[in-house]
Amino acid sequence: MTEIAKHKLQNVDEPNLYRKVFPYTELPQVVFEDSAPPMAPAKGIWVTDTTFRDGQQARPPYTTEQIVNLFKLVHKLDGGSGLIRQSEFFIYSDKDRHAVEQCQSLGYKFPEVTGWIRAVKYDFELVKAMQLPETGILTSCSDYHIFLKLKKNRKQVLQQYLDIVRAALEQNIRPRCHFEDITRADFYGFVVPFAIELMKLRQESGIDIKIRLCDTMGFGVPWAQAALPRSVPKLVRGLIEEAGVPGKLLEWHGHNDFYKSVVNPETAWLYGCASCNASLLGIGERTGNTPLEAMVIQAAQLRGMHSKIKYPVITEIAEYFRDEIGHEIPSNLPLVGRDFNTTRAGIHADGLLKCEEIYSCFDTQNILHRPVAVAVTDKSGAAGIKHWIDINYGLNVPKDDARLLAIRDRVEAEYEIDRTTAISDSEMHEWYAESFDRE
Repeated sequence: MTEIAKHKLQNVDEPNLYRKVFPYTELPQVVFEDSAPPMAPAKGIWVTDTTFRDGQQARPPYTTEQIVNLFKLVHKLDGGSGLIRQSEFFIYSDKDRHAVEQCQSLGYKFPEVTGWIRAVKYDFELVKAMQLPETGILTSCSDYHIFLKLKKNRKQVLQQYLDIVRAALEQNIRPRCHFEDITRADFYGFVVPFAIELMKLRQESGIDIKIRLCDTMGFGVPWAQAALPRSVPKLVRGLIEEAGVPGKLLEWHGHNDFYKSVVNPETAWLYGCASCNASLLGIGERTGNTPLEAMVIQAAQLRGMHSKIKYPVITEIAEYFRDEIGHEIPSNLPLVGRDFNTTRAGIHADGLLKCEEIYSCFDTQNILHRPVAVAVTDKSGAAGIKHWIDINYGLNVPKDDARLLAIRDRVEAEYEIDRTTAISDSEMHEWYAESFDRE
């Protein structure tokens, strides 16, 4: 308690904007130091979903039917494992509330339906009306937000945040405080003192209060030797050790502005933060959020595959986005893109023919119901064409088969007249029929 007691709110007159780290007119800087906390993995790890909250801030709103169908798919993916614990929703519009009611009516244990509000009492009335067991509360914690956006000081916003948390506790609703912009916040001057006050309220009420570490601008870095406020390990360990927050009440929420939307939450898990917040396909504000499907796979790599999780549902989710919603998924997006396990190089195709493991990182057919594929181009050669035929027609054609070589010659002829695109599957099927079926 001595360490916790020493951290008092620093109600400064001027904002701390960390200008040496965030000069704005130049790229942000990563500062390193000698100290580094030891790795201390969370005992249990899980994922929460923000597809219907942050995921709707970067695209046209989903229809109620789409929300319900996606929610069902997330539940199917979880399979009763509890890996995907919760799903958060906006509750401002009639459509939002109708979608919440539809999802609540399904009666799923996982994911649990939760809400999200601003730190104002009017918003809290919506949570009460929806009878939600838990709600996220926007509690911005950097001076960029406190001074420049809210036009208040630290003491004023701290009181405002604590008031709304108390209101939630009085109604027996679990508060989840979203520490917005934590990777630009004064950790010991505001973040830790705020967390300490929340833990006091938790002790008084007997109700858990969660803290979401929001890397709002994607500034977080996974290195233990990096300095605060950017070091994910130091942020997590600091809240656990110096603010007394149990790791099971911590949740990482990241963005992909600097390509760290997967490594940062995985790092948070490894340093004691139990929960990772994510959205389907990583769809979210600006560059997007942590992809939920990615963290399901990362959890399997850290703790082993779970017998209840239905990994092939990842493919179903991608197909629903592509075919029903009309969302254009980048073709090379890991796990869900059309070509994520497709090779174009002939030498790679030759390796696949000899042993699939040489150029496939895992059994995509068994785990995701996505067979390894070969796109036929001028680089494919006979090996690539053989692989395409074998996969599509269940054959084992020799590479020197005259019919196969006839198709190879047609492919090469296409590129001799300056073709720049891959040979489509429909073309290959046509050429296969002409070459193989004519006998």
